[in-house]
Amino acid sequence: MTSDLIATLRDALQGDMAPSSDYDLNPDVVLPEGRKLRPAGVLVPIEVTEAGARLWLTKRSSALQHHPGQVAFPGGKQEEGDADIVAAALREAHEEIGLSPDKVEVLGTLPPHETVTSFYVTPVIGVISGPFEPVPEAGEVEEVFSVPLEHVMELGRFRVESRRWRGTRRHYFAVPYGPYYIWGATARMLRAMAEAVRLGA
Repeated sequence: MTSDLIATLRDALQGDMAPSSDYDLNPDVVLPEGRKLRPAGVLVPIEVTEAGARLWLTKRSSALQHHPGQVAFPGGKQEEGDADIVAAALREAHEEIGLSPDKVEVLGTLPPHETVTSFYVTPVIGVISGPFEPVPEAGEVEEVFSVPLEHVMELGRFRVESRRWRGTRRHYFAVPYGPYYIWGATARMLRAMAEAVRLGA
């Protein structure tokens, strides 16, 4: 089952997919013309175990200025020294959760996702080779945890929720797991991956 899911995911990443954004559920938002987006890469790290495939995520430190305490993929903005967006995602994952780039087999990427914070985020899907013990980056990452991959591959587990933000009500996807509230851009990118697998199955 797990090997079939990984194979399906690999094939799905070769297909045509539309970009996503934090505005997908908010069509009334008017985006300014000529806005500048900063390229960033996040790693979607999947570990295959005897019990099944699991997806690793982080919980950001509550002391951070941006998105404190939120669930996120390891990743960040592309730096000048990064060869490409994939290299940026792998570098950030190494820094944030202690995952060495040489332990990751990159399956492919999802289309970029535009965030309300003006980042153009490319999700890089990778499978971890061998056992992995996360090492959270002090001051940046409060916790590193995993969820069953199948949990976020079922579209029925995603729900639309809303909250007031900057004076207006904004809608977003959420796919909670136990005590972890996975929402916003992270949930939207996971839904894009689930949609790609469904179409490719």
